[in-house]
Amino acid sequence: MRIEPAAFEVLYQRHGPVAFALAQRVLGSHAHAEDAVQEAFINLWRGAARYDATRGSVRSWLLTMVRNRSIDLLRSLSVHERRRITIVGLEERIAAGDKTEAEFIFREEANMVRSALAMLPPDQRRVLELAYYGGWTQAEIAENFDMPLGTVKGRTRLGLDKLRWALAELAHATG
Repeated sequence: MRIEPAAFEVLYQRHGPVAFALAQRVLGSHAHAEDAVQEAFINLWRGAARYDATRGSVRSWLLTMVRNRSIDLLRSLSVHERRRITIVGLEERIAAGDKTEAEFIFREEANMVRSALAMLPPDQRRVLELAYYGGWTQAEIAENFDMPLGTVKGRTRLGLDKLRWALAELAHATG
């Protein structure tokens, strides 16, 4: 199954700016963010048949692909390149300011996620923060915090379930 070109264009127009803002936030580089977003949209185009509406929205699926690709790119960069990107990215953010609509939407969503994370028990919140914000794998979390991998997986699952409910409550309260 493939996405029709017109539908793909609508998806890109609707979700491209937020996807780019996420990639740029993770990578700190305009050029690398463009690469990550392009690869995510190519994966979306090629893998449309893998989308399962029961597991979440297209937006969530796409942003997960963008985030994962961004983290993969970040891990593949050398330490020197990471430092250079951070400096360049900071300069780009200062020059551009925080005025775009996509950044506003991204900040609003980020605030909602932070609020929902604050509602979680500390052990579940820490595992989710390390995985999402830090890009750590479950195995890395288990190793660095001397926990069994099953414990990390359980906390992740429980935390995601509670986070899903908290986000739904927050969205309902503000919607």
